[in-house]
Amino acid sequence: MSSSLKPLLLLLPLAGCGFAPLYGQSGQASVADKLDTVAVQNIPERTGQMLRLSLETQLHAAGEPTQELYALNVTYSIGVNAIGVQQDTSATRNRFIAHATWSLAPIGNPAAPIATGTATTQDAENIIDQQYAALNFETNTVNQELADEIAANITDQVAAYFKSHPNS
Repeated sequence: MSSSLKPLLLLLPLAGCGFAPLYGQSGQASVADKLDTVAVQNIPERTGQMLRLSLETQLHAAGEPTQELYALNVTYSIGVNAIGVQQDTSATRNRFIAHATWSLAPIGNPAAPIATGTATTQDAENIIDQQYAALNFETNTVNQELADEIAANITDQVAAYFKSHPNS
């Protein structure tokens, strides 16, 4: 048996239980087509802009949307906790916890959201014996990773909404 056929055979039992891929066709417009109609609203601060760019990249697989039907509003915050505290009270590690709350509403009617949700993730950085530039670079990297993870989570939630509401 060909080795390329084995993964497909593993998916065969899923066909009988009603499993359908999230981004597959459902008789209406595909989920990916619906995601292309979502306009991501501005998110304040540098970390918010990182999240917005990541959301736009993940939502708009085909590039900029040609028709915007929905507005995605996101509030985003990142908290930092010092962990690994030494006897002299200096910290050796920072934990970053990112939290986003989002709502999806038709363009022109932001007061009537059709879907809402939250996304949370965390990451950390070591801060022992690092020069300022290295620590700053690592913090920017952590902020980008947090934004990418939150964006993926929000994109999955919005896609799941469109999959379960194909006529919206």
